[in-house]
Amino acid sequence: MKNTLLALALATAGFVALPAAHAADTSGFFINGNVGQSNLSKGAYDDSDTGYGMNLGYRWAVAPNVLLGVEGGYTDLGTVSPKSGYPGFADAEISGWNVGANAHFNLNENWYISGRAGLFRADVKGSYGPLATPVLVDDSSNKWYAGAGFGYDFSNNFSVGLNYDYYKAEKNGLKFDPDLVSVSAEYRF
Repeated sequence: MKNTLLALALATAGFVALPAAHAADTSGFFINGNVGQSNLSKGAYDDSDTGYGMNLGYRWAVAPNVLLGVEGGYTDLGTVSPKSGYPGFADAEISGWNVGANAHFNLNENWYISGRAGLFRADVKGSYGPLATPVLVDDSSNKWYAGAGFGYDFSNNFSVGLNYDYYKAEKNGLKFDPDLVSVSAEYRF
């Protein structure tokens, strides 16, 4: 019984030590970029466009296989057109700056899942209302964003992933909730 417990303790210590070394090597700065399909399907809008983003940040290894960090960046969700049957609505553009927190969880040596959330300061452009007197909106909105993803770490410095991000933006009665499905690449240094 004692030998079994000793063997189990040594095996567990070896299993925990290996991922901890991997996670410790990944603390530091990162830069990532993503490109994909943005979609807005709310109210008068039901359209999609190409969206992209870029973030710079820092992560700390807080436990074996767990990294938590901060990020800041820029996202452009493209231009979407209103559905037919909505006179007075013009194309809408959504882009903006983000600042928030992120997490990177290694499932094993190479595969990971990730999450992020924070403040999204959007530049919202569009119009709505009667054709004769439309309400023009060209202002900023302070709302939020959140996302999740998974991917593959090719090394401690480089990974690729697939992500889903949701953005909240509204101003002067013009409400948007675009999302972005994207492919990303990240370099850590």
